[in-house]
Amino acid sequence: PLEHPSVAKALNIVAGAARDNGGIYPDNSRLMMYETCVAMMCLKEANKSGQYDKVLAKAAAFVKGEQFTDAKGVEESDLEYGGAGYGGKSRPDLSNTAYLIDALKAMDSDEHDEAIQAALTFVSRCQNLESVHNTTKDAAKVNDGGFYYNITESTSAAGRTDEGGLRSYGSMTYAGFKSMLHAGLKEDDPRVAAALTWIRDHYTVTENPGLGDAGLYYYYHLFAKSLSTAGIDTLKDENGVEHNWREELVEHLA
Repeated sequence: PLEHPSVAKALNIVAGAARDNGGIYPDNSRLMMYETCVAMMCLKEANKSGQYDKVLAKAAAFVKGEQFTDAKGVEESDLEYGGAGYGGKSRPDLSNTAYLIDALKAMDSDEHDEAIQAALTFVSRCQNLESVHNTTKDAAKVNDGGFYYNITESTSAAGRTDEGGLRSYGSMTYAGFKSMLHAGLKEDDPRVAAALTWIRDHYTVTENPGLGDAGLYYYYHLFAKSLSTAGIDTLKDENGVEHNWREELVEHLA
């Protein structure tokens, strides 16, 4: 319960980190956007009597103001457009952009929200899928429907393929998949369908596919949250084997 002393103390610490600019982060933070988005989801969940309304409204304005859009002089043709970074001058990346979308969804923003639609532009460009939504120079080199972390610096934690493409990997593919669903795309959208194909072809609970043990528990978080968001209870892998992902994840963690 929210009244539990430990919970109440924790919420006071989170809400107490609210800044005059609307951000919610500690002193000397290098992760202003990420921390504000996580804090927003926490406080929204605990906002049963509206006690955090003002803090949340200011935080929403802060994260939208940090997004790379026209308001910051970034045009849609720019690879940074729609993305979110760690805040300030930090370059955008798919992880922070996914958290931005999560935070806005927690605030009851729907898929038509301008910030979410701008974010979808960035998310689509982080997918290995050549389409009208992704005409970047690396889009067709892998073309497997998976996602990578950062298009603006043309880097992927999984490295590049022999053909010079950016390798897809698990955690970012689930982040991209979930973000597209939150932005209103359905399973018949080619971007979602391609992402789901990658997910089925690389199904595993023993590693972060493409990265091994790197970012493993972040992968588990995104794996579970994304499949839950999609309403998927079981998945067939590339060999046609059916998996109850909840049971398999719990068994593996246990």
